[in-house]
Amino acid sequence: MGATTSAASENGLDDEPAYRWPIPPPEGWTADDLDRIPGLPPHTELIDGSLVFRSRQSRFHMRCMRLLERSLLEQVPEHLDVDREFTIKLDRKNRPEPDILVIPAEADLGPDQTWLKPEDVLLAVEVVSPDSRERDREVKPRKYAQAEVPHFWRVEKDDDKGLPVVYVYELDPATKSYGLTGIFHDRLKVTVPFEIEIDLTAINRRRGGSEPA
Repeated sequence: MGATTSAASENGLDDEPAYRWPIPPPEGWTADDLDRIPGLPPHTELIDGSLVFRSRQSRFHMRCMRLLERSLLEQVPEHLDVDREFTIKLDRKNRPEPDILVIPAEADLGPDQTWLKPEDVLLAVEVVSPDSRERDREVKPRKYAQAEVPHFWRVEKDDDKGLPVVYVYELDPATKSYGLTGIFHDRLKVTVPFEIEIDLTAINRRRGGSEPA
């Protein structure tokens, strides 16, 4: 009987060096371990002591992040700043990475900084992907609220129009939970954490033009 050729060998994957996944300690990883574990993929998060790896992002996700980042940077007051894909050390076992963050300018401690304190985050934004629905809708907002991040936006795709829908939440400090304050289609307009207005229909618009990319 002839030898069977696997799909992996046909694709040349058998020639790749084997990656040794890090073995977690009995009590799970800690937030500080993210800076010490070698070879982690970019944008690895820590949720409840477990490593979470991000899948490839869709064009909608990429363009949505670009629209939100540019719009916030254009409107943010001088005492605030906007970060993208930067981790928050919520506690010893949780270090998530929101897609977009608004922080005080003084929270920027220089080029070697790798995480933020939750008290330095005014707004955390998560753009929902198919592989992250449960985390972005339930797990991460609950943890942001418990850490007293005052504002949270969840961004979903409207499958009919292909446009972002932004769900805006504000913290109830008495219960450390979020309350929904608005759902925005086509145009987002809020007054907190500062005056913000974003044309959500511009997600596919090129810089300086109206043609879709």
